[in-house]
Amino acid sequence: MAPIYDCSLEADLLTGMRLARTAIGRGELVVIPTDTVYGVAADAFSPQAVQRLLDAKGRGRQSPPPVLIPGLPTLDALAASVPDVVRDLVAEFWPGGLTIVLPAQPSLSWDLGETRGTVALRMPADKLALELLAETGPLAVSSANLTGQPAAIDAAGAEAMLGDAVEVYLQGTVPAEVDPDAVIGLSSTIVDATAFAAGEGPLRILRHGTISAERIRAVVGDALERDDDQGAAGDDTDNDQGTGDQDTDGEDAVREDPVTS
Repeated sequence: MAPIYDCSLEADLLTGMRLARTAIGRGELVVIPTDTVYGVAADAFSPQAVQRLLDAKGRGRQSPPPVLIPGLPTLDALAASVPDVVRDLVAEFWPGGLTIVLPAQPSLSWDLGETRGTVALRMPADKLALELLAETGPLAVSSANLTGQPAAIDAAGAEAMLGDAVEVYLQGTVPAEVDPDAVIGLSSTIVDATAFAAGEGPLRILRHGTISAERIRAVVGDALERDDDQGAAGDDTDNDQGTGDQDTDGEDAVREDPVTS
């Protein structure tokens, strides 16, 4: 059985983080806390590791995982185009529970699944997640659960579902220490900005989550699709996120259109 490290204890924190970094480097899976739900993480640039993540969850390549990033500079490195309204959104809500789907840099040497040229990105507001990301770089992260099951809200719940498919489990501390607005157990809100980036349509909410449509509209105004124009939003967590596991935060984003990921 894979070990669970309680990162509220200094000894477990040091050991768990060291083993987590090593596991990611070997292409193994690690369960980490985020400010929304627990996520199962893999090296985003290792196709084998990403496939291992999908297999562990019982998901197909049509459900690509979102990517967690350590900071704003990585946004421009991974996205081909970042409209000003998206920069306004991330300035307001990152780090935090907002996942943005954008056109991916065509030069990226990765394989997240059937993304149709898009990538779902989020900077989490969790100290442990950010520390790990700072050392590993971008991680493909989906909710730590089996497809069709509720997303785990702690490491023990994730271990009960994923077992030995994961090399290391990190039990985090209270997310409110980083983000007082964090809502445990509720996935990030996913906004598809691919049509907007191409000049072909408004921003669209694919999954409703921790950040309300009203708060998003307060930042971007009419750039956000009106509620009565939207179809059913995808479920990004595995609850089932349409974009695949853009659940990262499990978050699976809902990539139902060519531009959605």
